[in-house]
Amino acid sequence: MAAAGLWHVTLTVAGLEQPPAEVLGALERLSAERPFFLSGRYASGRAELRYWEEAEDCGDACAMALRVWFEHRESAALPPWQVVALEVVARDEHQRRDGATLSAAGGWHPFDE
Repeated sequence: MAAAGLWHVTLTVAGLEQPPAEVLGALERLSAERPFFLSGRYASGRAELRYWEEAEDCGDACAMALRVWFEHRESAALPPWQVVALEVVARDEHQRRDGATLSAAGGWHPFDE
């Protein structure tokens, strides 16, 4: 069995517009349930979550990422949005792209629209 690796995940969800304060509240509840989220952005009709996932391979990391929003939809009172984008990048590739091994924890910020 291969050793687990660290994968940088960017998950984007979107759907019908919601009041931005409600979206932020939902994301904060999600963060309380899953404190591994590093940062994200949000708007009235979409949200982007960025975090590190530990998994044996990219396929496993993708599968886990695709479940996050749906597994917490009721408990965190998340908007009924769908996944519209997913990027999973190996730690080395993320470091090569961004020049840093880890992203700074930052909280939730509005998209610049």
